[in-house]
Amino acid sequence: MDSSIFQGDCRACPRLADFLHDVSGRYPDYYCGPVPPFGAADARFLIVGLAPGMHGANRTGRPFTGDHAGILLYQMLNKYGFSTRAHSESRDDGLELRGCRITNAVKCLPPDNKPVGAEINTCNRYLENELKLLPRGAVVMALGGIAHRAIIKARQLRQADFKFGHAALHELGEFRLLDSYHCSRYNTNTGRLTEAMFDEIFVQVRALLDEQTRD
Repeated sequence: MDSSIFQGDCRACPRLADFLHDVSGRYPDYYCGPVPPFGAADARFLIVGLAPGMHGANRTGRPFTGDHAGILLYQMLNKYGFSTRAHSESRDDGLELRGCRITNAVKCLPPDNKPVGAEINTCNRYLENELKLLPRGAVVMALGGIAHRAIIKARQLRQADFKFGHAALHELGEFRLLDSYHCSRYNTNTGRLTEAMFDEIFVQVRALLDEQTRD
């Protein structure tokens, strides 16, 4: 994989590197490293999450795989033709993405799933380069406010001009950014993000991509 968008041996954030070392000692079978993006580099649909989950991507080594956060996401990806399977269990479960790519604003597991500003900024260079790979007319989905702000920063734009809001659509030149609440257990269990709400986001994604195809 291109080292400008991902480095598996990156230890640039001391707090995250120390935390991964500690987690690896407690869970020796876990992946416990920077989690690479998943999907084709030239995909027209990019999903940007926050960071790997402790018992999900940090365990399996694939974004949104093996924990609650990926359940609804992969169901929707499959429903709208972006994934070959509706359930994501492990890196070798045979699931493939179609025209879609998944990445995270922060590639390493942070304590309490809360990266600090310096860690987001350090990892932002990878996201910046990954966004440059997108073909014109692509759609980027930001799962949550941190992912949204990381994308705006990576594009070197003013945060005040692009406010996060569920279902908000932003024109960012070469691509369009569509915001969604994160599909975390907290949001889905509390009803902040319902299945119907997330479904509508994917309806919009598909419509935007189909619009580009017609043009």
